[in-house]
Amino acid sequence: MNGSKIFIEALKCEGVDVIFGLPGGVVLKIFDELHQQSDIQVVVTRHEQGAGHMAEGYAKATGRPGIVLVTSGPGMTNIVTPLADAYMDSVPIIVFTGQVSTQLIGNDAFQEADNLGISRPCTKHNFLVRDVKDLARTIREAFHIATTGRPGPVLVDIPKDVSINTAEFKYPKKVNLRGYNPNHCGDKTQVTRAAEAISQAKRPIIYVGGGAVFSNAADEVKALAEIGNIPVDMTLMGLGVFPATHPLSLGMLGMHGSYTANMAIHHADLVIAVGSRFDDRVTGKTSEFCPKAKIIHIDIDPTSIRKVRDIEVHIPILGDVKAVLMELTQALKVSIDGRKKDLREPWWNQLRDWMDRYPLTYAQSDDEAIKPQYVIDRLYRLTTDNDPIVSTDVGQHQMWAAQYFKLEHPRRWLTSGGLGTMGFGFPAAMGAQRAYPGRLVLCVSGDGSFQMNLQELATAVLYKLPVKVAIINNHYHGMVRQWQDLFYEGRYASSYLSGLPDYVKLAEAYGALGLRATSPSDVDAVIQEAVHMDGPVLMDFEVSRSENCYPMIPAGGANNEMLLQDPPHLSPATKSLVGVSDDSDSVLTA
Repeated sequence: MNGSKIFIEALKCEGVDVIFGLPGGVVLKIFDELHQQSDIQVVVTRHEQGAGHMAEGYAKATGRPGIVLVTSGPGMTNIVTPLADAYMDSVPIIVFTGQVSTQLIGNDAFQEADNLGISRPCTKHNFLVRDVKDLARTIREAFHIATTGRPGPVLVDIPKDVSINTAEFKYPKKVNLRGYNPNHCGDKTQVTRAAEAISQAKRPIIYVGGGAVFSNAADEVKALAEIGNIPVDMTLMGLGVFPATHPLSLGMLGMHGSYTANMAIHHADLVIAVGSRFDDRVTGKTSEFCPKAKIIHIDIDPTSIRKVRDIEVHIPILGDVKAVLMELTQALKVSIDGRKKDLREPWWNQLRDWMDRYPLTYAQSDDEAIKPQYVIDRLYRLTTDNDPIVSTDVGQHQMWAAQYFKLEHPRRWLTSGGLGTMGFGFPAAMGAQRAYPGRLVLCVSGDGSFQMNLQELATAVLYKLPVKVAIINNHYHGMVRQWQDLFYEGRYASSYLSGLPDYVKLAEAYGALGLRATSPSDVDAVIQEAVHMDGPVLMDFEVSRSENCYPMIPAGGANNEMLLQDPPHLSPATKSLVGVSDDSDSVLTA
């Protein structure tokens, strides 16, 4: 077979059913062979960045790797942002890039780029295939690396002559890579130590991150929480892995997490970190992160354990989250009894008191501008029976969606965490919609973020991907404006978005439906009409331009130092203000 046919047959062996991409000179032979077969669909996007984020959305929603095919030069440089985004958030995507012919590499040929050098900092691994005989084996290894251990993006660079030359097709059944053997089972001694620590703790908390999602460990997290009557905090990337309405759920923690979630981890005497990496948006001031707690950290990535200098991990357990939690829960079944669980009742009394006193809240009246929180709340309440997949872009709307859209199942939440990529949400939603054509897929975006990849409206219409987009339109880069409010004396330097398009007309120009809400009374009708439409819909919600997102931990603050509302005078002095004093009951210091 020629290299292009080998490429296709290898993907078939891996069960690939869709490729997101954009053609170009050095990959024309591959696209030509794809055109002549029907087993793998090619979704041709309008920009390579859109293709990469669609692959991410597909991977996050399904657990299977998302596949991208782009050309050399600008095709490669345009895919760097999705690669970096996937690398930060541990998303298994495999990007195939075209390259100039092998004899031209290094000669600055037309549309040549150093694809390996450019992608090395933002991929789990990358390959340059110099001989067509190595292509099938390389693809097999790429899938293995992307989907095992801590998942991540892998790049395979295919020179033009490799796609044309011929070789016998042999696809390896097994992969043995020297030096790459991810550990799956936790050390039994460490598991026993962890079980003993949990059984003795009076104020334990489970701090669960995206690693639990990628490990498919939702049932195991729930079992651990229930057997020990342990409250659960989730990171932004971990939302959905534990049911939001479960009595043990405290919601999201971190910079814009709930008051109870942040106070709980600050005052805990034991933190069970599950598939999380102690990101700065979670920990706040690291020297004051959970200062009274012993820490158990479960992760498959050895580089993530004890990575943060100021945070001491007392019981590290290296292994697959799902496997380790099964072992840990089994050990706890013989060590936790009702009496020990009763010792935690004072802890739960304190948690309930925090929940009652400082819930997430907003006030919406009929005669004022639409509150962004109200849009998210109504979107949640009107679609929850559909069990939707929800994607977001990045900014205030992302945090409001994390706060008010209560997810009950894993792989329903698609967002950009580590890199914070504006323009992620809409194409990611399209990737999920391609994976699940019959599901309701929602995208919560901002007027700034949506313009980053709005050209993919054409792709959504062309491939009949009925994504419902809710634009929280406040005419600002909202999170930037909020920080300018709080810390820059209200100087809105470059954050006001003048010259916004008419989103209803924009949708219509692409052949989609556009709807607009300008008052609270419009919101429900717009959402209901959008949900019942067959095709893609763009909902433009004109919201209050000055609404800020709370709770908020100011930069450099600890988890127990939260702003809960706008301070009386917005100025740099806000840095020294907190929303409430830490007046925790004496049980926490007993």
